[in-house]
Amino acid sequence: MFDRLVGIIGNYVDVEPENIHPESRFMEDLGFTSFDFMSMLGELEDELDVEIDEQEAVNIRTVQEAADYLEKLASEE
Repeated sequence: MFDRLVGIIGNYVDVEPENIHPESRFMEDLGFTSFDFMSMLGELEDELDVEIDEQEAVNIRTVQEAADYLEKLASEE
């Protein structure tokens, strides 16, 4: 899931994949805006056929947290 997420992150910010780490924070380290983040969540919902809870999404800070959350959602489907 992490590698798939890294590929999608590249659609939203200009960061080389090798510079995206599990502890990378979306806003502070990768330069995401709130709009970028929400747009990426929408793409992830379509791509993975899951429904992301916005209340839970606001607590996601790092790439690893997002990957863990998405894996949890995918396993519930």
